[in-house]
Amino acid sequence: SLPVGASLDSPDPVLERVPAKDPHNSSQGEERKFLAHQPILLDKLSNSFRREVVNRSFSMKAANRNDEDLENGMSEKDTEKSVRSNKAVTVHNKALLSGVAYCISSCSMILVNKYVLSSYDFNGGISLMLYQNFVSVVVVSSLRLFGIISTEPLTWRLVRVWLPINVIFVGMLITSMFSLKYINVAMVTVLKNVANVITAAGEMYLFNTTHDSRVWTALFLMIISAITGGITDLSFHAIGYTWQIINCFLTASYSLTLRRVMDTAKQVTKSGNLDEFSMVLLNNTLSMPLGILLILLFNEVDYLSRTPLLHLPTFWLVTTFSGFLGLAISFTSMWFLHQTSATTYSLVGSLNKIPLSLAGIFLFHVSTSPENSASIFFGLLAGVFFARAKMQDKSQTRS
Repeated sequence: SLPVGASLDSPDPVLERVPAKDPHNSSQGEERKFLAHQPILLDKLSNSFRREVVNRSFSMKAANRNDEDLENGMSEKDTEKSVRSNKAVTVHNKALLSGVAYCISSCSMILVNKYVLSSYDFNGGISLMLYQNFVSVVVVSSLRLFGIISTEPLTWRLVRVWLPINVIFVGMLITSMFSLKYINVAMVTVLKNVANVITAAGEMYLFNTTHDSRVWTALFLMIISAITGGITDLSFHAIGYTWQIINCFLTASYSLTLRRVMDTAKQVTKSGNLDEFSMVLLNNTLSMPLGILLILLFNEVDYLSRTPLLHLPTFWLVTTFSGFLGLAISFTSMWFLHQTSATTYSLVGSLNKIPLSLAGIFLFHVSTSPENSASIFFGLLAGVFFARAKMQDKSQTRS
C-alpha cells in the first residue's frame, strides 16, 4: 500500500521501497518517512516554481524592452545608424578641433614674426627661421627621449622621399619672413588669397577637380581685392610684394603635394605609418642643413656678428617663443591637412585672416586710407564667400 498523497510516478526512490512485514508498523513508518521527506518535496516544488517565475520575469522584461524599442522607433538598423552617426560626429569634431588649433597657431606665428622683424628691426629672416626649426627639433626630440611620444627613425629612404617637399617648406617659411619685413599684416593676409586661386587651379590640373561658378566668382573677387589693396597701400614696397607672390606659389605647391608625399612616405617607414610628430621632426630636421646653406649664401653671418640684438635677453625670449609657435603650426597644419583636403586647408587659412588683419592693424598702428581699408575688407569678404561656395560645392558633389 502507498501512503496518502504519494503518486504512482513519484521520482523519490524512498517512496518506491515499501516493506511488507507489519502493516501497522509499516503504515506508521511510511507516514514518518513521508513527513520526513515532505520538506524535500516542498523545496523541489518551490525551486521549480521560482525558476518558472524568474524565467517568465525575464521574458516579460525582454518583451517590454522590445515594446519600448518599437514604441521609440528603434530597431537594429536604427542602432547601427546611431553608431555611424556618432562616428561621423567624432570625425567632424576632430576636423573642427584641428582647424581651430591651426588658425590660432598660424595667427600667433605671423604676429610674433612681424613683431621680431619690424619692432626689433631684425634683418636675419633665414636665421630666425633656422632657430625656430631648431627649437622644434629640440622639443620633439626631448619628448621622444622621455617616452612621451614616439617617432619614426630617419632612414635614408624616408629622407629621399621627403626632401622635395622640405625644400618647398623652407622656401615657404623664408619668403614669408621676407614679405613680413616690408608689408603690414593686413595686406599680407589679403595677398595670401592668391594662394587659394593657385591651389584651385592646381587641383583642376592635378586631381581633375571641378569647381562651380560661385567658387570661381569668389576667386575672381580675391584677385581684384589683392590688386586694389596693393594699389591703395600707403606703405607699398615692391620687394615685399614680390616675396609675397612667390610665397603664394610655394604655399599652394606645399598644400597640393604634401598629401601625396605623405602617402608615399608611409610606404618606406618601418611601421607603415607616419604620424604628425614624425613629420614635424622630419621637416624641421631636414631644414637645418638647407637653412645653414642659405644663411651663407645671403651673407647673414656678417649681419649676425654685428647686430646688438643677440645680446638682449628679451629678444631671445621672443624668438624662443616663436620657435614653440613654429612647432605648433607645423603640427596643426599637418594634422588639419590630414583630416581635410588641400582646398579646405587653404580656405580655412583665408578665414582666419579676418581676426589676424584686425589684430595686425591695431597692434602695429598701421596707417591706412579709406580706399585701402575698403580693399582689405573686400578681400576678407571674398575669402568668406569663397569658403561658403566651396562648402556648398562639396556638399552637392557628395549628394
